[in-house]
Amino acid sequence: MALTEEEADSDFADENESRISIILLAAGSSSRMGQSKQLLEVNGTPLLLHSVRAALDSGAKSVNVILGANELAHREVIHNLGVSVISNHYWKSGMGSSIKAGLNHVVRKYSDTEAVIIMVCDQPAINATHLNKLSSRFKETGSPIVASSYSGTVGVPALFSRAFFSNILMLKDEQGAKKIIEQFPEQCATVDFPDGSIDLDTSDDYQNYLKRKQKKSSPGE
Repeated sequence: MALTEEEADSDFADENESRISIILLAAGSSSRMGQSKQLLEVNGTPLLLHSVRAALDSGAKSVNVILGANELAHREVIHNLGVSVISNHYWKSGMGSSIKAGLNHVVRKYSDTEAVIIMVCDQPAINATHLNKLSSRFKETGSPIVASSYSGTVGVPALFSRAFFSNILMLKDEQGAKKIIEQFPEQCATVDFPDGSIDLDTSDDYQNYLKRKQKKSSPGE
């Protein structure tokens, strides 16, 4: 029996729906910053909200935010945005514990996910365009890992196909996603992200970032 136009459009949408989920790591206490980096303002927006919006604008299957320290304050910033918030009560043990908490949630709730993008919330240059470049590179090359390239290294945001989910779940709590990238360089494609080297770990990092932004926006520059 022939499909109606409405049914055909529905099937087309299903086939083209993203099966890539995003795990946004935002559980840390920002001890080196001396205050919550998640709440620092970037273009008038809290850094955590900026990162979540970039993830949502990418059209990912799901956006899953891992919170830990200062959870209530951080939840308030992103409430009602349509993201999954996962509480990592073991955030003090390291980034790996948050990555695993996020992936376990994704596998449980979005079982047809074919890949995850792991990103952090302290890269102010992140945007949906770059996240989509990671997804496009994955589809173009078939590489099971696609990492961001900056400052002579590779790192997050990084995409991992389902083939590497077990490797992620075997990370030690103190390890990050870069550990897997370093273990399997021959299976990793890259996407240039020059400003990915800008991360806000300390107060000096933030002040230098603000100065660069001001200089770029100054007339005659």
